[in-house]
Amino acid sequence: LPTFSAAAKVRVGVTIVLFVSSAGGNLAMLWSVTRPRPSQLRPSPVPRLFAHLAAADLLVTFVVMPLDATWNITVQWLAGDIACRTLMFLKLMAMYAAAFLPVVIGLDRQEAVLRPLAPRSAGRKLLGAAWGLSFLLALPQLFLFHTAQRAGPVPFTQCITKGSFKAQWQETTYNLFTFCCLFLLPLTAMTICYSRIVLSVMFSKFLAPVGEFALRRSSDNRSRVRVRALRLALLVLLTFVLCWTPYYLLGLWYWFSPTMLTEVPPSLSHILFLFGLLNAPLDPLLYGAFTL
Repeated sequence: LPTFSAAAKVRVGVTIVLFVSSAGGNLAMLWSVTRPRPSQLRPSPVPRLFAHLAAADLLVTFVVMPLDATWNITVQWLAGDIACRTLMFLKLMAMYAAAFLPVVIGLDRQEAVLRPLAPRSAGRKLLGAAWGLSFLLALPQLFLFHTAQRAGPVPFTQCITKGSFKAQWQETTYNLFTFCCLFLLPLTAMTICYSRIVLSVMFSKFLAPVGEFALRRSSDNRSRVRVRALRLALLVLLTFVLCWTPYYLLGLWYWFSPTMLTEVPPSLSHILFLFGLLNAPLDPLLYGAFTL
């Protein structure tokens, strides 16, 4: 039977630190971006986008982090079948939202750079789509996860998917689909967005007429705000990649070679998952660094 090992104790301690910093930081960011501001002729969509990112990070903070810490302490599942299904659904929904919201921010920044004068009315629809997809894609968790009790002298209950798939390839396919939606597709979409932005900026410098530079100088303040927002969005992408890539690569290895559990020390999987959770408290720090 699994035990509350020394590595698990460290994981719980670090998770508590991440929980406190992420809750404080994201609540502060949510307050900052939703507080009343002086009326603007054309208000920036950036605060609204980061309000939704803060909400997604708070969902990770108040669902994923406490769930992970508590489960490591109890080792087995003690909350019953309904909580097992519901919390696994909320956990995956939170992770989907935290992956999809940076994509929406990237798409918005792409439109701001490539078509600066065009009305950007698609922002609200994209935000709704991100949350809607997060909800729908996480729904299978309600049916796949269930509690199972180990037969033996020592009662042991766990929240698992064992028995929900008729064959191993079905479980691998589902895990690969989840991996693509959580990491590969968001990463591809954001890479395309920022590549187009960089190419557009490079070409505009070479092709802009001389008179256009005079016009640009007259709107330096607005340009600086856009550049700052672009850098912030790019850093959100980079932190997402740096925090989650090692964890998902380890998961990919496990899905294709389940025997690797005997080859990889448990402390490594603890470290990589904690590194992924670090993404939630980093987002408000980046926002504060670029707006204060």
